[in-house]
Amino acid sequence: MNKLLKTFIGVSLLALLFIFACQNKTENSDTILTGEANIYVDESIKPIVEDAKAVFETQYKAKLNIISKSEAELMNSLFDGSARIVVLSKKINQENINILKTRKIKPRVTPFAKDAIALIKNKASNDTLVSLQDVVDFMKGKPVTSIKGLVFDNPNSSSVRLISEIANVNFAPEKNIFSFKTSEEVIKYVSENNGMIGVVGIDWIFQPELINQKYVDNVNIMSVKGVNATEYVFPSQDNLAQGKYPLARDLYIIDCQGYSGLGMGFSSFVAGERGQRIVLKSGLVPVRFPTRRIVIKK
Repeated sequence: MNKLLKTFIGVSLLALLFIFACQNKTENSDTILTGEANIYVDESIKPIVEDAKAVFETQYKAKLNIISKSEAELMNSLFDGSARIVVLSKKINQENINILKTRKIKPRVTPFAKDAIALIKNKASNDTLVSLQDVVDFMKGKPVTSIKGLVFDNPNSSSVRLISEIANVNFAPEKNIFSFKTSEEVIKYVSENNGMIGVVGIDWIFQPELINQKYVDNVNIMSVKGVNATEYVFPSQDNLAQGKYPLARDLYIIDCQGYSGLGMGFSSFVAGERGQRIVLKSGLVPVRFPTRRIVIKK
């Protein structure tokens, strides 16, 4: 009986160890360069993340699942723990960090690019200039003859937040100020409605999906004059790099995995030379410009 009892206990312990090992493996099933993980991405900057993801997956045995949401939804997912790797168009502040600390999470923040909010208009319009002060006045309900209406990507998006902060108003849908759910819907609407100004992430115009190309071809990116500025500035790569465009913003990867997983691996890749070349090619501005090596042969 004692022998049978010892055997039973031994088998039970082995089974428990096996289950525990499987649970740990499932919990941290990814490493820096292998495995599978979800990446939560601000919808307005989704194209550049998709580009980097595609190259990363061809280089390593990794699978990254992109989940795009509005900025407000992403922050909620970050705080409730459902999102462990997040790509944002703003740097988390100390208040955000303190909230994460209460959950014993120390975020790793990696800046990797500078992009911009673009104001777009139907190509039928000859007007390709817009004053940011006019946009501010329109947001405050003042009559502006040059603006028929403003169309945002999402009421909880980073685009809405940025414009609302500049205008110092809370976004509220009005007759001529409204939003859709995605940037694609904004581009399509502006391409079909003359006089409306759309507010989208610039990368949706620089790198449109094939299905949206016909809509992008029917809109113009407007040059913007900042509040108290004297010149209109087009959101070109050079103007973004020089800090001239008034609606520029920085992009960050927030890794809250708490271990050496794909969050760390993808962040390092995007911030490294290969990733920065992808950013440069996209039309955005990399944090570090890739070096170019010239070899002279005799």
